Amino acid sequence: MALVPCQVLRAAILLSYFSILCNYKAIDMPAHQTYGGSWKFLTFINLVIQAVFFGICVLTDLSSLLTKGNDSQEQERQLKKLISLRDWMMAVLAFPIGVFVVTMFWSIYIYDRELVYPKLLDNFIPPWLNHGMHTTVLPFLLIEMRTTHHEYPSRTCGLVAMCIFSVGYILWVCWIYHVTGVWVYPLLDYLGSGAKIIFFATVTAIINMFYLLGEVLNNCIWDTQKCMEEGKEKPKLD
Repeated sequence: MALVPCQVLRAAILLSYFSILCNYKAIDMPAHQTYGGSWKFLTFINLVIQAVFFGICVLTDLSSLLTKGNDSQEQERQLKKLISLRDWMMAVLAFPIGVFVVTMFWSIYIYDRELVYPKLLDNFIPPWLNHGMHTTVLPFLLIEMRTTHHEYPSRTCGLVAMCIFSVGYILWVCWIYHVTGVWVYPLLDYLGSGAKIIFFATVTAIINMFYLLGEVLNNCIWDTQKCMEEGKEKPKLD
């Protein structure tokens, strides 16, 4: 038996994201006042994605609890739709984007923090909030993946959706530069036109790789658990 029910864990994670978002939006940073506001940063977009995803998880848990023992077919259909939405968000948005934000941020930060998170930001963002935005995302996703089986869409549909999101965000970043003359991320100032194209293509490929990683992890975790459960159910031979 789990020490903490997964429903309670999801509710706690959702509350933590609400806290992170509220504290982040309360910070009076110059970047928040410029074109695009907080929405130009993938970190903020990811926080919203995670909050919406875990909100749907909690809503699914509540709906499942309310429909338990209820023979209403309409409620069952609505619950299945909610579960499908939850699984789609986990597969296509929450896991790949969340893992990408964590791995890319800390990889570039270790190499040269000024390229992604200038030291000036330490005056605005406390360390705990930085970790809430760029670190705890990963363990929260792994907890969710370990406690709940998610049905992934077909690989083609999933990868197409990932490419649409990636290209959409890249176009958004380029549009902000077109309007303001300033790149969202200082790293892009050091890249030529050709290098930027290669960089954006590489980023898209990495996000797609994280989608595939999520699919593999999900199948591995739940196929292994299924085999263990089937093994327990088999009667022992004398």
